[in-house]
Amino acid sequence: MSIWRYDRYLPALPTSARVTLGEGNTPLVLSRRIGPSAGLERMYLKLDGCNPTGSFKDRFAVTAVSAMVAAGSQCCLATSSGNTGAALAGYCAAAGIACNIAIVETAPVGKLRQMMAYGARIFKVRQFGIRAEVTGQVMKKLEQLCADGDRTLQISAYRYSPIGMQGVQTLAHELTEQLAGGLSHVFAPAGGGGLVVALGAGFRQMVESGEARRTPAVHCVQPEGNATIAGPLRDGQPRARAVECTSHISGLQVPNVIDGDAAIDACRATCGGGHLVSDAEVYAAQKRLAREEGIFTEPAGAVSVAGALAARRAGLVRSDEPIVCLITGLGFKDESAVIRMTDDHQCPLLDGPDEIEEFVAQRAT
Repeated sequence: MSIWRYDRYLPALPTSARVTLGEGNTPLVLSRRIGPSAGLERMYLKLDGCNPTGSFKDRFAVTAVSAMVAAGSQCCLATSSGNTGAALAGYCAAAGIACNIAIVETAPVGKLRQMMAYGARIFKVRQFGIRAEVTGQVMKKLEQLCADGDRTLQISAYRYSPIGMQGVQTLAHELTEQLAGGLSHVFAPAGGGGLVVALGAGFRQMVESGEARRTPAVHCVQPEGNATIAGPLRDGQPRARAVECTSHISGLQVPNVIDGDAAIDACRATCGGGHLVSDAEVYAAQKRLAREEGIFTEPAGAVSVAGALAARRAGLVRSDEPIVCLITGLGFKDESAVIRMTDDHQCPLLDGPDEIEEFVAQRAT
């Protein structure tokens, strides 16, 4: 099983060129505590961190790299704050393609090590992913380096890699199958906005094919410190805006307008909205997912839950509506966030078995 079961919606590539690591078909689980405590009895969590390299970006990488195989490309040049790079590095390794990745300055060490484990060559650029001007210059330079055809640029955005982004649309296809009774709202984290655009496009395909009756409202959720899309959506502005990123949520630090305008259009076309959450709200949602739901996600994967809770507090979601929050990456992706989440816990070394009963009793109280 992989996303190639949706090949009728994917790029027409020869079967021999299709790379797969078994991506897709990820679990959808009903929230046991977080949703009900907020009055959301039908809040579902889509665990896309269960993909092979630990994030939803595998859906992008499988189609992007397969297209490179079909074209005979031997070198991938990419940008990443972590998950895109890990996904591309893994799929390039499977395909025997060299992979070089420009990394945002604040990317977590764990994600960098994952890329290097797959054999990717990585480098950081100062202020990349923080300042819009520098980020734009990096993108332009990479485009220039790929202009001669010897290299292929892969950035997880429709603006740069529309073929790869078609793979991300399979999220909408899976959700349509998994919630056959209908779906009212989907909350998605956003950096550059490509995931939001992919959801809108994927749900539209389901309606046009007759596999769904209507498109759910697609909501864009961003940290307050990177309000390129959700801010304009909330404020009724027509276009996305560049910012200087101050959020510390890894993976969502994209200060430029990349797919932002298309993301705004996708949300408004589905009657979805924009939601801004603080970094503190994100970290709180991450801890709650682990301790109340048993779901271990990186902070970026908890942004959707923080957004859904904010929408419920604002009265934008009814208690009986089926909603989905996309949990986009595993907790192992960001070690510093895990340390923050567990800094109130200790692992003492007991002197012997006789101390076990005392320790258990203390924890019970």
